[in-house]
Amino acid sequence: MTQATDCTLAELMIVACSEAWRGDGEILASGITTVPRLGASLAKLTHSPELLMTDSETFLVSEPVPLGPRGDYVAKFEGYMSFDRVFECVWGGKRHAMIGPTQIDRFGQSNLSCIGGDYAKPKSAVLGVRGLPGNNINHANSYFVPNHGPRVFVANEVDMVSGPGYNPARFGPGMKNDFIDLRVIVTDLCVLDFKGPEHAIRVKSLHPGVSFEQVQAATGFPLLKADDMGETPMPTAAQLEIIRRLDPHNMRGMVIKNNPPAIRPAA
Repeated sequence: MTQATDCTLAELMIVACSEAWRGDGEILASGITTVPRLGASLAKLTHSPELLMTDSETFLVSEPVPLGPRGDYVAKFEGYMSFDRVFECVWGGKRHAMIGPTQIDRFGQSNLSCIGGDYAKPKSAVLGVRGLPGNNINHANSYFVPNHGPRVFVANEVDMVSGPGYNPARFGPGMKNDFIDLRVIVTDLCVLDFKGPEHAIRVKSLHPGVSFEQVQAATGFPLLKADDMGETPMPTAAQLEIIRRLDPHNMRGMVIKNNPPAIRPAA
């Protein structure tokens, strides 16, 4: 398929996010915030039509609902998906969510709660742990980071472990530690996974115009290169048509500062 050359970085990242759900089967795909949601929607409309998706309220839909004001669009409802049924999917492992954590460490532990200082009096309070502890021990999770830097990918352990990862020090004798399923991290520089030795984070692909050295300099802990590390694929014309139909108000254009092109100019 012909790849486009006039797309934005956000559109490239949406396509990269969509790949997180490839091959998942009939599970609930939950993309939290604009780019992950569009990524999950693109996955359902292309390579993984068996994915389940809601209207973000109480119904399953047969096709993803566009972002923003819908005009004459009428959602195509397929079934009832109440809050308790969502939890049945969560607890049964039939969900794959992609969220945007405030911090990630080398073990994949994530923080949504607070930054700096003592937990009782942090320098900055954020969302709180929300549903992350239960999500991370019950179903697959991926992450989206629109501003890859050492404040997000921290040198030491995250300031507050909201979502567990692969840190052996956090598991005492007799505790199960085989239930964490972290898949990928999509950032504005690259795509990473957890397939290194002992789940070490690796660079799976670099976005056009980005070097491994740039990614490492923006990360607070050592990274590995995947054996087959390559360049993140550009969107195809067909994928761009779907993305633009799903986001007619260009909400994706507000995710990355100045909405830069996918291909970075030569330094």
